[in-house]
Amino acid sequence: MLQCPLREGRSLVRFKCGLLNTIQDVLRQRPGWVEVKDEGEWDFNWCDVGWLRENFDHSYMEEHVRINHFRNHYELTRKNLMVKNLKRYRKNQERDVGRLEASKCDFFPCTFALPSEYHLFVEEFKRSPGSTWIMKPVAKSQGKGIFLFRKLKDIMDWKKIGIIVLTQDGTRSEEQKDAAQVESYVAQRYIENPYLINGRKFDLRVYVLVTSYVPLKAWLYRDGFGRFSSTRFSLSSIDDKCILFSLSLQFFSTYSNGCKWQMQQLRRYLTAKHGRETVETLFTEMDNIFVRSLQSVQKVIINDKHCFELYGYDILLDQNLKPWLIEVNASPSYTPSSQEDYEMKCRLLEDTLNVVDMEGRLTGKEKRVGGYDLMWNDGPIYREDVNVETFGSSCFTANTHLGCVNDREKQLRWLLKPFPGQKRM
Repeated sequence: MLQCPLREGRSLVRFKCGLLNTIQDVLRQRPGWVEVKDEGEWDFNWCDVGWLRENFDHSYMEEHVRINHFRNHYELTRKNLMVKNLKRYRKNQERDVGRLEASKCDFFPCTFALPSEYHLFVEEFKRSPGSTWIMKPVAKSQGKGIFLFRKLKDIMDWKKIGIIVLTQDGTRSEEQKDAAQVESYVAQRYIENPYLINGRKFDLRVYVLVTSYVPLKAWLYRDGFGRFSSTRFSLSSIDDKCILFSLSLQFFSTYSNGCKWQMQQLRRYLTAKHGRETVETLFTEMDNIFVRSLQSVQKVIINDKHCFELYGYDILLDQNLKPWLIEVNASPSYTPSSQEDYEMKCRLLEDTLNVVDMEGRLTGKEKRVGGYDLMWNDGPIYREDVNVETFGSSCFTANTHLGCVNDREKQLRWLLKPFPGQKRM
């Protein structure tokens, strides 16, 4: 067995895991890794965000230690902060580079943070009467607290809670002290023309792994999936929870394999219907979303060499095959919905550990590790078969293969073959 470089003479990776799902299975089955409980010393910690919030600032971590979140990961994954950072990034692009470059950031729906931007929202709302808007709590997931509306009166009750009226001496009344503090929401223009397959709406779940923000180093996973609504899409009744399209809202324990397509299957379908060139353009635009969203928070994320982040991106396509960024998840679900889903998530998590490389088996110059392709390393990464000097950077082919064949086992056997004189791990 290769000696792990964690400490001299140590060949085991001590891990701690705060989740009871697929990641725990993957960690327990990894050769040379041993689980520690409670307050035992650990080298690798796959924690939930609650543990991070309570313990990160009080923990001393040695050089080799790794943890699965950046300290302020929420700058990209909390809905209001994501939009705030994207708007600032777009504004800076327009100022520094020009409108054409800034237009490449128009991949998220018109969004306002409430209650702070309520008046700006009302102005925009009145410009397009009859449009459908969606309200989302900024810090909740799985469809909790979401509702649609077309009239301002539909959110008046919510707005009243957020208005703080002070008494003459500048203090709150007893009644207001007892009232629950208003929860922050975002109001977002609802995409009314989603791309449908067999009349059903779907979104894409794509996985992006960031191992550093300074410099920015990001990997795109080849596998992912499309999650389909269980009912046909219609805007005739905005009170119907099914049109909100939340996997958790719709499927519960009655989930069937027909509600989820693997990314490779979805890419084949779109290519057969629209042609290879159109689909290549679509996936290139999705690459643009991943890179620019990460760049939008690059200067505000607290970079730490101990940290990495596996993001779950939710992308929605409209009828024109334009991709829209809906949200980014810091804790994408690893709970499987089927055996196929379980196997895909095991591969994803195993390859995440391969990239993080606690065993010290990589050189640091790899462009591919298992199902991950290096997308950005302080600049764009190109495929091996492209001569950048000949074609110029404007014509580069990105080193991304979302929805393409994932021959990860063959690649890993080649990548991790032992050097002469070494034993195979």
